Amino acid sequence: MVKFIVRRLIFSIPVLIGILLVTFVLARAIPGDPCRAILGERATAENCDAFSRRNGLDQPILTQFVIYVTRIFQGDLGESFRYGRTVVELMIERLPVTLELALAAMTFAMLLGVPLGILSAYRHNSWIDIGTMLGANMGVSMPVFWLGLMLAFLFAVVLKDTPFFLPPSGRLTAGLQPMPFYLAWGLAADEASAGGLLVFLARINLLNGLLTLNFELLGDALRHLIVPAMAVGTIPLSIIARMTRSSVLETLGQDYVRTARAKGLPERTVVLRHAVRNALLPVVTVIGLNFGSLISGAVLTETIFGFSGLGRTLVDGITARDYSIVQGFTIFIAVSFVFINLAVDILYVYLDPRIRLD
Repeated sequence: MVKFIVRRLIFSIPVLIGILLVTFVLARAIPGDPCRAILGERATAENCDAFSRRNGLDQPILTQFVIYVTRIFQGDLGESFRYGRTVVELMIERLPVTLELALAAMTFAMLLGVPLGILSAYRHNSWIDIGTMLGANMGVSMPVFWLGLMLAFLFAVVLKDTPFFLPPSGRLTAGLQPMPFYLAWGLAADEASAGGLLVFLARINLLNGLLTLNFELLGDALRHLIVPAMAVGTIPLSIIARMTRSSVLETLGQDYVRTARAKGLPERTVVLRHAVRNALLPVVTVIGLNFGSLISGAVLTETIFGFSGLGRTLVDGITARDYSIVQGFTIFIAVSFVFINLAVDILYVYLDPRIRLD
């Protein structure tokens, strides 16, 4: 197992360098000048020359690439032209938003998608199966921006002044100032002395609420997450339900399932232990790919619900020709996919003992 993990990580290095090279070249191939995008009316020739020298854009592209790769291995992803802050600082600030939304959306998709797929396969060609698959097809077909607006209208306008009201935007109610757990635990005196990891974890509101036992914060963060998670998680839910149904339906027709039934095992044991477990490999793959896509940023959902996450920041960086943001966020997304795929491969071993990674 350890040899497999090390081998996969080593083989991923050329892939990541290739992704970085392609991103580096394409970012500079986009029409437009970063100086004019950032400075606007103040983009005179003198100001642009000074801007290029200050940010190293007057160097040949190959030299810029070598310098950037060297900085990456030193843990420096560069400084944003637009925000005047390092990319690492922006990532510590924006990644918790996307990570929290992605985890909530994927939890919603799995908790509904897998059981619905199993039930649909077990009740094949029944009204339950037809209704589930009709709903799944509708879920895949609905654009995220339309669904997000409709959900916000339903829960924030139609259901206003009812117990079912849910906030249409934001991560927390205005005025709620939660104490970071590192201050509550006495791990640091302030944010400056806390370090990037503690600040990053404290900005995940659900985690911070649990660690500080602040149930007001926990409940408020959950209420603000429900509608965005439903909006961004509906398409993965539909895909997971369809994949689960297809895989379980195929497994239920296998000889070992008929043998288990002939031995007199309870139907629940036959379905859940023998059929579903062996049908989960393609489902886990789909879950991993969808989670990787959510980590890369749900741009439309973040925009509709006022979240400043990775996706929205990356789009703003592309618009502003902010090379550091585009390159830094892209390499992070690529690394995330590598580790998610690695986790999926390792999970295969526990789902199917016949698989030997080494």
